[in-house]
Amino acid sequence: MNVGYVHTFEVPENNIDKGRLKVSVVNEENVPIKGAAVRLSYTGNPDNIIGESGTDGDGISIFNDLRTPPIEYSMEPGNRQPFSEYDIAVSAPGFDNVNISGSDMFSGELSIQNVKMSARDNSQNNIVIPVNTLYGDYPPKIDEEEIKPMGQSGEIVLDRVVVPEIVVVHDGPPKDTEADNYYVTYKDYIKNVASSEIYSTWPRQTIEANVLAIMSFTLNRVYTEWYRNKFYDFTITSSTAYDQKWVNGRNVFESISQVVDDIFDNYISRPNVKQPILTQYCDGKRVTCPNRLSQWGSKYLGDQNYSSIDILRYYYGQDVYINAAEQISGIPYSWPGTNLDIGSSGQKVRQLQEQLNLIGEYYNSIPVLSTDGIYGEQTAAAVKEFQRIFNLPQSGITDFPTWFTVSEKYVALAGLAEL
Repeated sequence: MNVGYVHTFEVPENNIDKGRLKVSVVNEENVPIKGAAVRLSYTGNPDNIIGESGTDGDGISIFNDLRTPPIEYSMEPGNRQPFSEYDIAVSAPGFDNVNISGSDMFSGELSIQNVKMSARDNSQNNIVIPVNTLYGDYPPKIDEEEIKPMGQSGEIVLDRVVVPEIVVVHDGPPKDTEADNYYVTYKDYIKNVASSEIYSTWPRQTIEANVLAIMSFTLNRVYTEWYRNKFYDFTITSSTAYDQKWVNGRNVFESISQVVDDIFDNYISRPNVKQPILTQYCDGKRVTCPNRLSQWGSKYLGDQNYSSIDILRYYYGQDVYINAAEQISGIPYSWPGTNLDIGSSGQKVRQLQEQLNLIGEYYNSIPVLSTDGIYGEQTAAAVKEFQRIFNLPQSGITDFPTWFTVSEKYVALAGLAEL
């Protein structure tokens, strides 16, 4: 049931908190759309417009001080809905309208709603976002072994753990032949699942533990070619009974997004086992899963200042450890190994400058750089602007998450520059 909070006014007006919404609008080629009209209303009351804005030169529109339930509602399980829900209508000349219903908002959080618009064919793209799995009623996970047997005749198995560029998500149970397949970048898939299955207001170490479990589960499906060995043409499903909850077109949260950007190449291992373990989990309240991560339990451990690895060991055993993938697909230049900052120089700085210049052809607030291989004030300013646009901490330093995000955006736009 997708019941909105704000328009029901279940809490006194003086007990309402605030959140923020960032709407980022691009076309099918990932180019930002300037001047798109964005209209905001409460879910369940679309005619009561509470905000209207046009996107800027980077395709972005910001809405501040949006009403949410108190943050306390997301800190304990119960019947009180901890998030508000908004409808977002986006229109732009030459494009089909996009209508999103149920974009959720938590107290004190920045919600990021990415919108992709298609060239006009006189249709509308209507997206309905169901409620978070901690609040809604979803089928529990079907139990599986965490380590898959290897070496069976005819079985396809990767020779090493690789972070894929793309995850093919089957939007339904495996045998649903009517369900669509969606091609989603790996990081966007993980951010979507985490935003669908936990609350963004939780302690960072709890978010990290849950993200690590989500990534390890996903990389087990990738490494073992689980569904392709069963003659399916996808990587994973959106069914909570079989895999993890993924929602086409849903919003994600900055706190979750930044954790994924920081640790996206990690997964959970056991000694002498090459494959990422299939880290099954459950909410821990309505559904229990002994010896597997409890989402609400992990929140309480985070409240007690457990680290992310200690939370994982509490549930999966003391022998688990955090591993790193041997390869990250789709990245043109390898991570330099150390942060790039003012005073850095060399080929890696030049590669960064070249990539930022190409991205800046489409995101005009990123200044043009001289590709001299010297990391000066101008390069730092361009990096900081890139970080602002793509929801990274605005330090001006090219750290691990910034390097890979620049690379991803460069790859997404480089083909257009060659046309």
